[in-house]
Amino acid sequence: MNTDTSNPSNAANNKQSTFSEKRPYAVVLYGATSFVGQITAHYLTEFLSNTKDKNGANVTWAIAGRDEEKLNELQSKLARKVDIIIANSDDAASLDKMTKQTQVIISTVGPYLKYGEPLIKSCAENGTDYVDLTGEAIFIKDMMDKYQEVAKQSGARIVNSCGFDSIPSDLGVYFTQQQAEKKFGSACDVIQMRVKAAKGGLSGGTIASMATIFEEVGQDKSRRKQVANPYLLNDDKDAPNVRQANVSKPEYDDKHKRWLAPFVMASINTRIVHRSNQLLGYEYGRDFKYDEAMWMKDGLKGKLSSYALSAGLLGFATAMMITPSRELLSKHVLPKSGSGPSKEEQENGYFDIRLFGQTADKDTINTKVTGDRDPGYGSTSRMLSQAALCLAQDISKEEVGGGFWTPASAMGDSLIERLEKHSGISFEVVES
Repeated sequence: MNTDTSNPSNAANNKQSTFSEKRPYAVVLYGATSFVGQITAHYLTEFLSNTKDKNGANVTWAIAGRDEEKLNELQSKLARKVDIIIANSDDAASLDKMTKQTQVIISTVGPYLKYGEPLIKSCAENGTDYVDLTGEAIFIKDMMDKYQEVAKQSGARIVNSCGFDSIPSDLGVYFTQQQAEKKFGSACDVIQMRVKAAKGGLSGGTIASMATIFEEVGQDKSRRKQVANPYLLNDDKDAPNVRQANVSKPEYDDKHKRWLAPFVMASINTRIVHRSNQLLGYEYGRDFKYDEAMWMKDGLKGKLSSYALSAGLLGFATAMMITPSRELLSKHVLPKSGSGPSKEEQENGYFDIRLFGQTADKDTINTKVTGDRDPGYGSTSRMLSQAALCLAQDISKEEVGGGFWTPASAMGDSLIERLEKHSGISFEVVES
């Protein structure tokens, strides 16, 4: 794992590590009463009831948010009692008090463009590690620009997009490249990710995040330029400028005999993957190409599905960028905040993504990443939890120092091992 020479000195890291060990909580779940926050709280309760830290002690954690009544209600429903912390994104002092008590913060409070910055600032200033599930690339870019140096100095590891955005893609590419190196002695210079199957629902929180992004892009032309940049999150002085494929309309895949349609999460996943490549010292190569799309069936049915999905996404994006239509959809059509798929729907959900890699010598390797829960909630809550615990328990600040990281660059093999063991997620090589 490459830890980048721009990280803080070992002396600074050692100081922060010592401080972290004295904090009463390993993890604090902020936004615990949100839809995905509640799912995450139940998962953490179940998982940590049977898990010890490296010293054989119970792992201490807490739930946090601004509404004490709702937190008490959630606490009463958990299988075991956990501490409650009251903190509000409008109250910097309450955030600082919270972040100084824990090694890692899990944030489920979105839309992050609206509510996320105060907590990032507090974590960066107080040397507190942080994970979230944002799919808002422009938010990550803003936070990197403001707090990268602060986080490096304090030792805070900030790892965004630790849910379905973007762990399957980011770790899927990482895993594929590791396997290619083992088999061929070289990394793939091209990887295509295709969503073969997925079953799950959207919550009001996800819709609110999407609405915020479209609103921002609709109002600010400079934001549109940012969103279109595949290397938006590459902050090195000599970032690549290779033209990247982008499936934005119906296409036919001759090799796999399937129609393709745009994948709504490609705009965040691809940016995270390219940042991982940078932070790993361009192990994938400076000419690395990566794109994502939805697989449809072959034939007329697949073609019609591809055109229908493409048109639907375009229409939705256009409507959400215009204030009257965005407000109309939000009020009368789209899921409300706090709503989402039922427990049964989460448990019956799943995802199956395929990655097709090719080296410069035309050697090919195929892999898949699968999950046995609803991708956006059942699986995301597990990914988010295990990412936080991975930072707290597996990755020392000597290995990975402060700054803005990605799941693959910060946790790599350790997180894959955790996800396979505890989260119903698997990474496999598929025979061609």
